[in-house]
Amino acid sequence: MATIGLDEAKTVGDCTCGSASMLLEVQKHLTKQRVGHFYGQENNATTYNLARMNMLMHGIDYQNFDIYKGDTLREDKYGDVKMTVQVCNPPYSLKYDANPALLDDPRYSGAGKLPPKSHADYAFVEHMLYHMDEQDGRVAVLLPHGVLFRGGAEQTIREYIVRDLNRLDAVIGLAPNLFHGTSIPVCLLVLKSNRGANENNILFIDASKEFKPGKNQNSLTDENISKIVNAYVARQDVDKFAHVASMDEIASNDYNLNIPRYVDTFEEEPPVDLGAVTRELSDIDSQMMQKQKELLGMARQLHSDDAQLQANLDSFVSFLQKKVGSDE
Repeated sequence: MATIGLDEAKTVGDCTCGSASMLLEVQKHLTKQRVGHFYGQENNATTYNLARMNMLMHGIDYQNFDIYKGDTLREDKYGDVKMTVQVCNPPYSLKYDANPALLDDPRYSGAGKLPPKSHADYAFVEHMLYHMDEQDGRVAVLLPHGVLFRGGAEQTIREYIVRDLNRLDAVIGLAPNLFHGTSIPVCLLVLKSNRGANENNILFIDASKEFKPGKNQNSLTDENISKIVNAYVARQDVDKFAHVASMDEIASNDYNLNIPRYVDTFEEEPPVDLGAVTRELSDIDSQMMQKQKELLGMARQLHSDDAQLQANLDSFVSFLQKKVGSDE
């Protein structure tokens, strides 16, 4: 989504880059497949080294990338770099040190509140917003659905991003179990610094049914991806799939971005045929009666020299006789 309409990108970044696979993927989706400089940050030492190796193995000159080791939320290695495209799949609802001193960091000072210490999701978003190119910066970030509707500090930050910065371009709900390490459904937020003609609306897409089931993990087919991308490009209402919500509509919902508020996926249940249900229940009763009669016949043929066992058997036969009727 972040590369649509771009021939090339001056700068591309991923603040939780892992092995740098998403960084490299961005280049593939640019028309000219040309990136001026790659930036990444990774806190895990092993993965950090793997990322640098991966860049070299994919033919990226060492002068054209900077992969930093460190905690993105506490230590911003990018400085004042502004980026054309940023992608990110951060650890969901990460617990972090929400020290009030972080409000002195220009990345977090705009909203006036820090994300709660139990959910760092918006801290990563704010980091990327700070590093967006002002002319044509784009961000695509995967997050848990809670960021769309949780209250408190997260609501304050959400309002700041939507109302004050006006950089949220689209909210896309994806299917569950698509990504390694989690089975929960996630959402894709697309943010842009220049929203042009779309600055008065936000696109919502419910793509939760767009997936190919797998034994251990679901996947998106080319057809699924095309449907989502085409809906994003067309930016039109599609019944039970997409809705272009005006800023007034979003404000009337108190900046709650939960997708079902905007995309109605309700499917009306077909009317119940009570006659068919009655006939089915009658057939089941008849079958049960027949089986009970057969069981009674077999039970009557059983005898035991053990007095207690015979008493239990007689009791069972008596019970079945009552069930099937006295004529038996």
